[in-house]
Amino acid sequence: MIISRTPFRISFFGGGTDYPAWYRSHGGAVLSTTIDKYCYLSCRWLPPFFDYRYRVVWSKLENKKSVDEIEHPVVREVLRWMGIDRGVEIHHVGDLPARSGMGSSSAFTVGLLHALYALQGRMIGKRQLMEESIFVEQELLQEIVGSQDQVSAAVGGFNKIDFAKNGEIRIQPVLLPPQRLEALESHLMLLYTGIVRTASKVASTYVTGIEGKRRPLRILKDLVDEALELLSGNYDLSGFGELLDEAWQVKRSLGSGISNLDVDRIYREAKAAGALGGKLTGAGGGGFLLLFAPPEAQCDVLAALPELVHVPFRFDHAGSQTIFYDPEEDFSAVEAEIGARPIRAFRELEEVEVPSIPIPSPLSPSEGGSDD
Repeated sequence: MIISRTPFRISFFGGGTDYPAWYRSHGGAVLSTTIDKYCYLSCRWLPPFFDYRYRVVWSKLENKKSVDEIEHPVVREVLRWMGIDRGVEIHHVGDLPARSGMGSSSAFTVGLLHALYALQGRMIGKRQLMEESIFVEQELLQEIVGSQDQVSAAVGGFNKIDFAKNGEIRIQPVLLPPQRLEALESHLMLLYTGIVRTASKVASTYVTGIEGKRRPLRILKDLVDEALELLSGNYDLSGFGELLDEAWQVKRSLGSGISNLDVDRIYREAKAAGALGGKLTGAGGGGFLLLFAPPEAQCDVLAALPELVHVPFRFDHAGSQTIFYDPEEDFSAVEAEIGARPIRAFRELEEVEVPSIPIPSPLSPSEGGSDD
């Protein structure tokens, strides 16, 4: 049994410049951090005593006899790509809702790869993990997704991530004094809008024709370095919130699907209550709203938005990890032996034909017992 734990992330600046359609022509950069909310995946070789070979538990329960029958696209394509032909059982749970802008899809992909490699007795590095998860999502699944989420989930920590035109990805940890980092954490709030959306669908509204959005994307990239300069200097942290507000206004201009009337209302009310800035944490449309508010104003912000779920968090620094490993009985020989001969199909009792043979009654005393 293997259990992997992979962190979710929040992105501060540069989102949108991490799409290959953009950075392979212009370069890109993102400032983001992982947090102490996680995706957990447990994997084990499925004992060969069932009438199915694959058991996948997510928002659905799947018991399938072949890889091609698996509905979960990431599980299906990863098992196929890795050439895993033994029976596998996979369970997924997460600390936050899926499709909420926290990089949960990429955390799942990273965590699944990590767990399946560990199940095979293989340890892989964080760079291989991030590169292969990008390959799975962008090439195998052909999804319209960027490259920052996979990097953050695999590597973890507070980082500036540069995306070069040649495809190279460079990760630069953001090094701040502990007091400065704690002050930044204390100004951040995470609120769930309750709006579920699919990132690739939202992204498709602005990635298509991305060359026509050069000015806003260049501004978003420049804000990464401006934010880093502010954090690393002796500047008032309130400037970070103001930069978030500026970036959000620029990001909204990229496409009509990035925001909506409900999100705009929530954001206005948060600012009226004391927040200095904020943004949706993912591609847009809904999910989680990240706000920057002075600690003394946060009670007022929460009072202004009582219908939203507040999620306290801290920064995470570890990235994807294997947190449990327990060697199990090796059933490979039994599996091979069972697979070499036809096994009768499993059936419900009601499906079994019962012969109409008279059932003898118990012996009476006169037939075989004593009268005493």
